[in-house]
Amino acid sequence: MMADTLFHISLSVIWLMLLYHMFLAQGGYQHFKKFEKVIPDWQRKIESIDLPIVNVFIPAHNEEVVIKQTLTAMSRIEYPKDKLQVILICDNCTDRTKEIGEQFERDYPFMKVLETEGEYKGKGKSSALNYALKETTSEIIAVYDADNTPQRKALWHLVLGLVNDPKAAAMVGKFRVINAKKTWLTKFINIETICFQWMAQAGRFYWFNIATIPGTNFAIRRSIMEKLGGWDTKALAEDTELTIRVYDLGYHIRFFPAAVTWEQEPETLKVWWKQRTRWARGNQYVVLKFLGRLFNLKQKKIAFDIFYFFFTYFLFFFGVILSNMIFIANLFFDINLNIGNVALVLWVMAFLLFLTEIMITLSIEKNQLTIHNIFWICLMYFTYSQMWIVLVVYALILETKRVIKKEDQIWYKTERF
Repeated sequence: MMADTLFHISLSVIWLMLLYHMFLAQGGYQHFKKFEKVIPDWQRKIESIDLPIVNVFIPAHNEEVVIKQTLTAMSRIEYPKDKLQVILICDNCTDRTKEIGEQFERDYPFMKVLETEGEYKGKGKSSALNYALKETTSEIIAVYDADNTPQRKALWHLVLGLVNDPKAAAMVGKFRVINAKKTWLTKFINIETICFQWMAQAGRFYWFNIATIPGTNFAIRRSIMEKLGGWDTKALAEDTELTIRVYDLGYHIRFFPAAVTWEQEPETLKVWWKQRTRWARGNQYVVLKFLGRLFNLKQKKIAFDIFYFFFTYFLFFFGVILSNMIFIANLFFDINLNIGNVALVLWVMAFLLFLTEIMITLSIEKNQLTIHNIFWICLMYFTYSQMWIVLVVYALILETKRVIKKEDQIWYKTERF
C-alpha cells in the first residue's frame, strides 16, 4: 500500500511539471507571434533621441581557441561606433587571449582589453564583470560570453528594447547552438536550448512577465547594477541570482528574441557534466539563498519563480527518482505494487506529452521540427533527461557538503573546442 501511495505521488509530481511546461510552450508560441510587432514603432521613437553609450563586457579566462571568432563578430556589430566600447576582460589569462585581443584593439578604436587586478583577479566571471563595472561609465552594459558570435543587429535590438521600455531593467536575447550537429550530445543540447528559449523564457514572459537573465546576450542599465552592488561573486549561477534581485527592485526583464547570438556548447560528456553541475549547484544556491526571504520580496511573482526553481531542482527530480526506484524494485522484489492499468496509461501519456510539448517548441524555430530531431527527442527522454536526474543529485550532494564545511565556491570555466 505504501509503495502504491508513493508511486502515485511521484507520478502526480511528474504530471504537474509536464502540464506546466505544456502551458509554457503555448505561451512561448504566442510570444513568438507577437514580439516583432513593436519593432516598427520602437524604431520610429529611437530616431528622435540621442542613443545611449554602451559597453559590451566579454569576460575571458584562457579563451584563445574561440576569442578571435567572437571579436570578429563584435567588430561587425551594427551600433554607432562613437557610442560603443567592446571590452575584453582578461581574467588571469596565461594563453594568447590577451595578445589576440590587443590585435583587435589596434585595428578597432572601439575595442579595449582590460586586465583584472588585485582582489578581482582570478575569482571567476562575476568578479571579472565587477572589475569592468568599476572601470567603466556607460549608461548600458551588455554581456557576452567569450564563445559567442552575435548577429549584427543583436546589440541594437537589446538597446532598442531598453530605450523604449523604461520599466525594463534588462533586455534578454535568444541564443542558439552553433555546433548543434557536431556530436550526439550537441544534438540533445540544441533541442534543450530551443526549449529553454521558448518555454522558460518566452512562455514565462508571456504569461507572467518574468524572464531570467542568462549568462550571455543581455543588456542591463548601469544604474540598476550600481543599486544592486554588482554581481554576486559567491553565485555559480550569477545570472539567476541577479534576476531575482532585479525583480525585487520593482523592475522587469524582457525577453526579446529579435536579438540573436550563437554560442558553442560542450561536445564531450566530461565537459557537459562539469558545466551542468556548476549550473545545478548555482541554481540550488539561489533557491536556498532566497527561499527564507520568500515572503519579504517586494515582487510577489518572483517568489512564485523561486518556488518553481525549488520544485524543479528538488521536488520534481525527487519524484522522478522515486517513481523509477519503485518501478525497478518491483521488477526484482515483491513490494506489493499494484499500479494498475490507469497508472501505466498515465506513464505512457506522460511520455507522449513530453514529445508533444517539445515538438510544439521546435516548430517555432525554422527548420528544427524534422524527422531527424523527432528521433533525437524520443531518445532524449530515455537518455539525456535521465542523465540530468543523476547530475542534479550529484550537484545537491556537492552543494550540501560545501555548505556544511563552509567552503568557498570554485568557478569552473567551460572548456572550448
